[in-house]
Amino acid sequence: MSAARQQIRLGADIGGTFTDIALDCRGTMFSTKVLTNYSAPEQAILDGIEIVTRDAGISPADLDIVIHGTTLATNALIERRGVRTALVTTEGFRDVIEMRTENRFEQYDLNLKLPTPLIPREDRFTVKGRIGAQGQELQPLDEAALEEIADRIAAEGFGAVAIGFIHSYMNPAHERRAREIIAAKVNVPISISAEVSPQMREFERFNTVCANAYVRPQMADYLARLQVRLKEMGADCPVFMIHSGGGLISVETAAEFPVRLVESGPAGGAIFAADVAQRFGLETVVSYDMGGTTAKICLIEDFQPKTARTFEVARTYRFCKGSGMPISIPVIEMIEIGAGGGSIAWVDAMGRIQTGPESAASEPGPACYQRGGKRPAITDADLVLGKLDPDNFAGGAIRLSVANAEGAIARDVGDRLNLPAEAAAFGIVEVVDENMANAARVHAVENGKNISDNIMIAFGGAAPLHAARLCEKLGIDECLIPPGAGVGSAIGFLKAPFGYEALASKIVRLSEFDPAQVNALLADLKSTAEGFVRAGTDGTIQREITAFMRYVGQGWEIPVALPDRDFAAGDVESLRDSFRENYARFFGRAIDGLDGLEIEIVTFSVKAQDERRAPERVAITRGEGRPETPVTRAVFDPAQGEMLTTAIVERQSLTPGARVSGPAVIVERETSTVVTSPFDVVMQADGTLLLTRKEIAA
Repeated sequence: MSAARQQIRLGADIGGTFTDIALDCRGTMFSTKVLTNYSAPEQAILDGIEIVTRDAGISPADLDIVIHGTTLATNALIERRGVRTALVTTEGFRDVIEMRTENRFEQYDLNLKLPTPLIPREDRFTVKGRIGAQGQELQPLDEAALEEIADRIAAEGFGAVAIGFIHSYMNPAHERRAREIIAAKVNVPISISAEVSPQMREFERFNTVCANAYVRPQMADYLARLQVRLKEMGADCPVFMIHSGGGLISVETAAEFPVRLVESGPAGGAIFAADVAQRFGLETVVSYDMGGTTAKICLIEDFQPKTARTFEVARTYRFCKGSGMPISIPVIEMIEIGAGGGSIAWVDAMGRIQTGPESAASEPGPACYQRGGKRPAITDADLVLGKLDPDNFAGGAIRLSVANAEGAIARDVGDRLNLPAEAAAFGIVEVVDENMANAARVHAVENGKNISDNIMIAFGGAAPLHAARLCEKLGIDECLIPPGAGVGSAIGFLKAPFGYEALASKIVRLSEFDPAQVNALLADLKSTAEGFVRAGTDGTIQREITAFMRYVGQGWEIPVALPDRDFAAGDVESLRDSFRENYARFFGRAIDGLDGLEIEIVTFSVKAQDERRAPERVAITRGEGRPETPVTRAVFDPAQGEMLTTAIVERQSLTPGARVSGPAVIVERETSTVVTSPFDVVMQADGTLLLTRKEIAA
């Protein structure tokens, strides 16, 4: 489908608590939030479509495209709700996913607990056959043994099969032949690592193909069901999925490689924030996305979110790299913690208030939702502190009970610590805000950045409630709350390009650089990446070529941008210079002067996406007018440590340049922006709210 014909576009983001819908109807945005339906996730999308199409005065049949992102794959991995999966691997490598690597994420913890492998040992099968590090066959595949393994898999009722052989990223012949043999006897989805993640490092590659196979049947069923139900309601339009790297792929690709969807929702949020940053010309920002279940922090530089080739799901130790389940796919790099509006508050054995990672989600929800939830959540604390209007939550769709919230907080927190409900609520909120601030600091430090140098862009249903306090803790002076912040990820889907990143590992020493081989490999990657993009657009495609390089003997590599052209033997010196420049930027200086210190390329990457027009620039205004605020209510101000008379202002009543001095709450249908006493807020020309510290605003 041509991008020029996509006039009416709908984004749908299934979160842990709410499903967000954003409809761009020829330039006018309509949005809504619907509680996520866990038994039938597609139902919330259909309900949301009915609401926004009715508001826009159109029918579902008028939709030109639906763009969808979901946390269903992530949740299935975290909660271990996938199908029983068999892993077929090379003899001697049965325990790779359990032995992991030699790294210890807590070096001095004598009782270190490693994450449980996704596939238990009894469901892992080995077969003789060996591919060498250069792709040569060292030992033929034992096809007779594979026949026996296939019979056993069929007899024991497995729901999916993952195949991961040693060095298959160099030569996938054995994996492909094994798939043929098993598929002849087993009628279940089969995933091979050479297609899911053709990269070196066996632990990460095996784990990724296992994760893909584990959730594949569930995601394929869901996506097929969604398409059928959309057509039944009249929306007979293409459906595309946003993947973890921030581009759009077809439903068919998503069903085959569902592991690519693991961070799809948060990726949409990062794209949304990057678009806002580009609109205001802000080159260094930190995006803060807080929904009902999690909070996500992402650094954005030069209008692009930071990306990575691997990330972790379900860390068992908070903030500890290496304590989770590694997934080696292209992904927008961010840090995610269990800190959302539905995160449960509790008191630990040492009498400390803790929050999350367990969430009340949408079923039963926080106590104040009156849907059966009994335990206190962050939303309950926000309500008790006056941040939320119990009669106008989610546009009045959900009536909140202050009494239920106070009762739950008193029972599970206040009574245990001998605190009144208000003080306990402040403690809960202060703990979750500090957790998010710590996560932001950790993420910035891991990337060699100072978090206070950034401007914050906050979105998600709960982020505007907490953004000002988070800025206080992080030393950030300014924060933007864009229009539609409550459904920011869904809006980000509408701004995402059709894009795909293809990767392949091939170790190439610069002293042995073969231009013909490199050009052939890159041509194959370009064809693969562009093939996925062409499934959604016939527009102009732009490409980014990257080589991941290192000094020989090092354990990790750095990205180096390459020119998009064929290479010749004379390019070796320019490749060496580019690597040294990037190495010096990462580590302060290159390692020069050592005899025989060789440089090598480890992995090649081709990212293809359709060209998108840059948003129109908006100049930041500091504002002058101070509108009258006849409506007030008592809201707890953390900077003052007490309930203050606070102005309550409808966002739609503010005109560009209008300034409101904190403390204030700016209310709208999908969220509320709490302006604490150290801040003022100014309405920008495009409807964005700018929170600025008073000393700067003056």
